[in-house]
Amino acid sequence: MNIHEYQSKQILKSYGVKVPEGLPAFSVEEAVENAKKLGTPVCVVKAQIHAGGRGKAGGVKVAKSLDEVKTYASEILGKVLVTHQTGPEGKKVNRLLIEAGADIKKEYYLSFVIDRNTARVVMMASTEGGMEIEKVAAETPEKIFKETIDPAVGLLPFQTSRMAYKLGLPKEAVRPAQKLMGCLYNAFVGKDCSLAEINPMVLTGDNDVMALDAKLNFDDSALFRHPDIVELRDETEEDPKELEAAAADLNYVNLGGDVACMVNGAGLAMATVDIIKYFGGEPANFLDVGGDSNPEKIAKAFNIMLEGGQSKGIFVNIFGGINRCDQVAQGILEAAKIISPDGKSLPVPVVVRLEGTNAQQGREILKNTPIENVIMAPTMEGGAETIVKLVKEAQA
Repeated sequence: MNIHEYQSKQILKSYGVKVPEGLPAFSVEEAVENAKKLGTPVCVVKAQIHAGGRGKAGGVKVAKSLDEVKTYASEILGKVLVTHQTGPEGKKVNRLLIEAGADIKKEYYLSFVIDRNTARVVMMASTEGGMEIEKVAAETPEKIFKETIDPAVGLLPFQTSRMAYKLGLPKEAVRPAQKLMGCLYNAFVGKDCSLAEINPMVLTGDNDVMALDAKLNFDDSALFRHPDIVELRDETEEDPKELEAAAADLNYVNLGGDVACMVNGAGLAMATVDIIKYFGGEPANFLDVGGDSNPEKIAKAFNIMLEGGQSKGIFVNIFGGINRCDQVAQGILEAAKIISPDGKSLPVPVVVRLEGTNAQQGREILKNTPIENVIMAPTMEGGAETIVKLVKEAQA
């Protein structure tokens, strides 16, 4: 789960991280009123969307008067920002952060993430603050410094000290930087984050450090421990299909392609996405229907995959363990009844591969009740190759 920058800063502030004073605004009038409350000669008008690269897309403006605040707020509110993280469709700006300006001497990058290889939290920092960290990692990886944290003892003072000196901070800023690192780590652990990022962390003119921007991502599996975080959720920033799928107890992630896939089990689902790519297709989604795939649930999955016309073909790849292949087949029939008037067709080609529990019964159901556009595949490889070919032929 993601939240907005101003919400992240409120959380970090409660953990002792120094952040600029700022207030959220949902209208131009509120933006101007907030600027008056801050009473600073310089204000920053910042678009609040769940994506990076807002500044390059025109979503961050420095205002030196109330008139400029009004002008920039009018320009940004309601605008669709297209950044490297939003995709070509962009995201509409529904809220702003009006923030006091800062005396910036130098910008740095700081974050805490989970390293899956070591199964430990890692503190990462760089002198290249304000830039996309992926670009820094690709072009100048030597400028990224790391400290691996032992979960038994947590972040230790010598690690924060060593990181501060690696960043080349002036002597007067070392202690404030150490404090900020410790507070950010406490927030990361205390709120079950999957990412806690400050980009940029800035050195101010008086050799203090603060979080000029902030991003917190949370482990969805731990949200039951944090009802206060759940309340911050902005569903307008999330994919409608993903929300609909979650309500139906389906694990769905939109991947933007045109070859949809419905699979049981996360491992097989990822392998299916990979094999679609291998045969030259673009996966539309990751969809794990889980282990209790009753016909109604399968029909719901079909509805979600077909919504909006994104999917030009569907690959059903089921290896029945707890799942029963006959129920999956029955679900495909139910989907046809819901989607088409005659109940005997589907709007896009569907390739079905069934193996495991009641696989033969599932194949017989689909064979005895033929549905237009449904093709049986004997193997996973053959099924993936077939659906990619059909989708490409339909678009030729």
